[in-house]
Order: sequence, then structure tokens, then C-alpha cells
Amino acid sequence: MIDTGTGREQVRSAFAPAELFGSILKNRIAMAPMTRSRAYGAEQTPGPDTVEYYAQRASAGLIVSEGMHPNPRGQGEPDTPGMYARAQAEAWQPVVNAVQAKDTLFFAQLMHSGRVSHPENNPEGLEPVAPSAVRAPGEIYTHRGRQPHPRPRALTTAEIDQTVRDFATSAGLALDAGFDGVTLHAGNGYLLHEFLAENTNLRTDGYGGSLTGRLRFVVEVVEAVCEVVPPHRVLLHLTPAKIGEDIVEGDSAALYDALLAALPVSFGGLSLFETGHRDLTRRLRERWPGPFVLNPHANYGDGKVPAGPADLPLLDEGLADVLSFGRLFLANPDLPARLRAGGPYNEPDRETFYGGGAAGYTDYPALQSTDAR
Repeated sequence: MIDTGTGREQVRSAFAPAELFGSILKNRIAMAPMTRSRAYGAEQTPGPDTVEYYAQRASAGLIVSEGMHPNPRGQGEPDTPGMYARAQAEAWQPVVNAVQAKDTLFFAQLMHSGRVSHPENNPEGLEPVAPSAVRAPGEIYTHRGRQPHPRPRALTTAEIDQTVRDFATSAGLALDAGFDGVTLHAGNGYLLHEFLAENTNLRTDGYGGSLTGRLRFVVEVVEAVCEVVPPHRVLLHLTPAKIGEDIVEGDSAALYDALLAALPVSFGGLSLFETGHRDLTRRLRERWPGPFVLNPHANYGDGKVPAGPADLPLLDEGLADVLSFGRLFLANPDLPARLRAGGPYNEPDRETFYGGGAAGYTDYPALQSTDAR
């Protein structure tokens, strides 16, 4: 067990209802999107364990699903779900129903992995695509073990246009599945982030070169999705200044200032995974007037405990409207109750993060069952 309790007088806003995204959230605690690689059903669909997994955590005010690829080429890790076929949307309906039955808002995260992929992880054996033919460093997990990232193929302008339409189609299918909204993943070195970065976008056409060109694909995806989903139910997920997957943004402050200025004014909000740059977080918060969901990591990368109970005062300080938690929610299905009580907290088991069965997925005890022991 982990016990990292915080003074209860510091969490006034965390458990109060909040009017956001056109709904009343029952609290300001969100479950962050987390890849679990357990889409074992036909056509990369969830099964009964996924229903239980999300339902267990539906004491959150908001849940954002694991990433779903909007077309076959978008898959990165093995056994991750797709959201580009009718059968996939139908398979998510029981999951959505179970979460919404507990009055929790449920957003689907749409994520194209871009160059962070491998043909062996793709059911059709498709090669990775990216803004430019720049290989990602390191290796990626496959069912045959870890293998080097292959060099991606640069998307043609016609393929870029089709990918924008694919995101819109995927968003429509997510609504058909019953999701309340969508989150577009534009961080972690995946496709949208690759277009934003200087070293992965070497294009000389209208989708590269200048800062405006590097923003264009992301803005077009947001605009296309906002034509399908009510704009106030669309979030853009960012990881500013994160250098994972060898991403070089250049002047991150200028990049994200320009991106925020280019987004539709009716757009729903930002979801931010903080990467140790609190000053940049405050800058984006000041420049974005709409809803702001924060996964706080002021000490990201220095080996300290990730986002946790000590971050709850950030809500009262106004740095965020909602705080999201990843690994802490993974290991503590009743996290809001534990945060309110000041702990204790289950320790997450890294060995069961990706793939496998119920172990490390649906078998983490809730607080009452822990006390009963």
C-alpha cells in the first residue's frame, strides 16, 4: 500500500459538482486515458473484462478511454482498440452503458500512432506513416518481442486529407457507441504531435515548413471532428515540451500559443499531460479561456511520485478545472473515495500494465474490501 495523504482542508473543489462540457460533473476527478492492450475481441474490440474495468472506476466525474485508432494504419501497440468500423462501435456500447449508469461522463480518445508503430502489430501488416520519413528511435513491443521502429512512409497530401476525414468518421462512430464526447490525442510523439514537431515534420508543402504549416493538420482534424461532435464535447490532449520518441518542438511556448490561437473558438477544451514545465502549464492556462483538464507532473522525469493527492490544491488555485490521474486510478478503482479519505492507496503493478487478463486489470481491491482484510 502507498499512503501519500494530504490535508482534507486543501481539497475544497475536488469533490464538488462542476458544470463542464455541457454537463454537471459529479466531481472534478478524471480518469486519464491509459493504453491497456486488452482489445482481444474480433476486429480489436473490448470484451466483458473491459466493461468491468471501466465500471469499477466510474466514481470519477469524467473518464477518458484508452486510445482508439481512427483507421487501420493508426494502430501502434498490439491489441489496442480501433474505432473505424460499425462492429467496433457496437462492441463499446456495453462499456459506455456501464459507465454512464453511474452518472459519469465518458469520452473516447482517438489516437493515431503515426511512426510509433510496426507492421507486426497491424492486423493488415500495414507500414507506419508519418509527416516525413523520419524513423522513431528505440524499439516497440510486438508479440515476437521488442523490435526496432521501422522507417515510416511520408503521407501524401491526399492521404492527409483522408486521415482528417477518418478522424471525423471515427468521432461519429464514437457518438454512435454512446460516448459523450471525444478527446484527440496530439501528444506523446504520435501522429498529430509529429506534425507539430520540427524534427519529425520536414515537409515543404502546406503541411510543413512554417509554424502555420505545422499546425495545419491538427487544426483541420479538430475542425472536422467539431462538425460531427458538438464542439463543447471535444478535447485536445497535449504533452507540451515532452521529448519522448525524440520529439523536438523548437520554441514550445510559441508553438502552443499559435496552436491555441488557431483552434475554433467554440472548441471544448484542453487536456494536458504536464511534463515538468509548470511555467508552460500556467502560460497555457492563462491563454485558454475554456475548460482545462490537467494531469499534473511538476516533477516529471525525476523519479518522484507521479500525479497524486498532493496535487488536489491545484483545483482551488485555479490551475485546472479537472485533475486527471492515470496509474493511481489504474491501481485504485475507487480513487475519489481514497482521495477524500486521504488514502491508503494500492501500489500499481507495472508487470500487468499492458496485455494479460484480469490480473492487474480488474482485481485491484476497493477501499472497503481492503479494510475488510
